Amino acid sequence: MLNNMFVALIASLVIGVSSLSTSPTRREALFGIAAVAASPTIGFFEPPAANAADDYQDGPRGLKYLVTNEGYGAKPVRGQKIKTSYTLYLNDWPESGGKKIDSSKGLLGDKPFEFNVGVSMVVKGWDLALLDMKEGESRRLIIPSDLGYGDQGAGGSIGGIPGSATLYFQVTLTELGKFPTNNAEQTEW
Repeated sequence: MLNNMFVALIASLVIGVSSLSTSPTRREALFGIAAVAASPTIGFFEPPAANAADDYQDGPRGLKYLVTNEGYGAKPVRGQKIKTSYTLYLNDWPESGGKKIDSSKGLLGDKPFEFNVGVSMVVKGWDLALLDMKEGESRRLIIPSDLGYGDQGAGGSIGGIPGSATLYFQVTLTELGKFPTNNAEQTEW
């Protein structure tokens, strides 16, 4: 009953079925669902986030970012433990032929990456970006080589990150944690 009402509602929105009390024909229902699923504004599949260079904002030291989901919470402070969900691409975004090489998302779901932000535990581009993000915020980051792994690259010759590579991250600041005490080296960052 509920399924029939849902199908009738979708069909009425898309093709103008006048009454929700009658079930649409199979053809009307399939057409309605297909049209809704294909719609860029209503459907089940959203178009990829904007990728035009002019949509990105300039961050510090050559970092570029695009906010894809506004955050709802506070920004972290340097040294604070945070959790992030991320995917790393090389050579561009996936819709432009980029290759996924690392992600917190796997077959068993998302396993957020936890670290202290702003104390050089990750690449500099991440520290700079995440210190400016709110809890719950998602961004696309374009991290130049000097804020990533530099000329040396990382991870060896097979499946690694080549030297001078630009990094493309989709990252979400999922959770803010406790504030640890920084040592002298971390304070010098």
